[in-house]
Amino acid sequence: MSLDRISAEDALNQLGDFSDIIDARSEGEYAEDHLPGALNWPSLHDEERKIVGTRYKQISQFEAKKLGAALVAKNIAEHIQQGVLDKPREWQPLVYCWRGGKRSGSLALILDQIGFKVTLVDGGYKAFRAALVADLPQLAERYRYRVICGPTGSGKTRLLQALGQQGAQVLDLEALAHHRSSVLGVIPGLPQPSQKAFDSRIWAALRGFDAARPVYIESESKKVGNVAVPEGLISAMRSSPCLNLQLAEDERVALLLEDYDFFVRDIEFFCDRLAALTEARGKAMVLDWQARARSGEVASVVRELLLMHYDPVYLQSMQRNFAQYPTASQLSPSDHSAAAMTELARSLLGEA
Repeated sequence: MSLDRISAEDALNQLGDFSDIIDARSEGEYAEDHLPGALNWPSLHDEERKIVGTRYKQISQFEAKKLGAALVAKNIAEHIQQGVLDKPREWQPLVYCWRGGKRSGSLALILDQIGFKVTLVDGGYKAFRAALVADLPQLAERYRYRVICGPTGSGKTRLLQALGQQGAQVLDLEALAHHRSSVLGVIPGLPQPSQKAFDSRIWAALRGFDAARPVYIESESKKVGNVAVPEGLISAMRSSPCLNLQLAEDERVALLLEDYDFFVRDIEFFCDRLAALTEARGKAMVLDWQARARSGEVASVVRELLLMHYDPVYLQSMQRNFAQYPTASQLSPSDHSAAAMTELARSLLGEA
């Protein structure tokens, strides 16, 4: 078998050199995190791993290996049938599993025997993860950031989206985290990635940027929902120039009612999320907000949330954490519409 091998560090820089990246781990392992762009071709499925592991513990290593071999052979045959028969001779996959290489090695052996040029990652996903974690801080420091600041509802995400549509480099951490970065930031039906997957998404996005051009990013806190922004990136953000986005109060309320329309449609879900503010704002105030929301006064509740909770907390956080916030340039779109944000984005990029 003439398989090529590559270190995890080299794999970080050469992912684009391969026809496909194949993750031979189970569906659950793949879902937690995987190399950017990897396809999942499990040598053992989740349930099969459990069965083989149980046999290993309860009977013997030999019996477990026999069963495992049968299952791996069956699964690889299915992957060949479904994913390889249409591949040309020039197809060159990168294959990896967890660490030891048994699962990826089995798949790679068959592909090699067919005649494909196959490369294995030394140390598998575990080594790649360690290399990525080591690379993230220096990668984050490579860029010049322009931090979009502004109180809740001022349209920071809309401006980032408009900047991206106009060709700017944008790192949208909330989109990568599947969360809007507040107590009310849960997005129904969209689970957050694992911390490992969030790190990988950030790394992959940063890796695609041009260091000669600025990167626009929102003034996030250390955590976006349940995942943490890597320390190197937070440090770079907090020392970067800021842009202070300001909208009139009525416009902010209108924007939030549009962006969080699922709360308007599901008042009980909204009330459930409001309960998380009990410690910060007191039981009586939260009960009042819940009662008014149930009676149809969602807009007035949103207004009070902004003025009494989000604005003071946000201002304190910005003054404490972002060194250049006091000298931020002020941005004032005409309203909260996408058209106004597009106009503002064009103006910003024209000045850059």
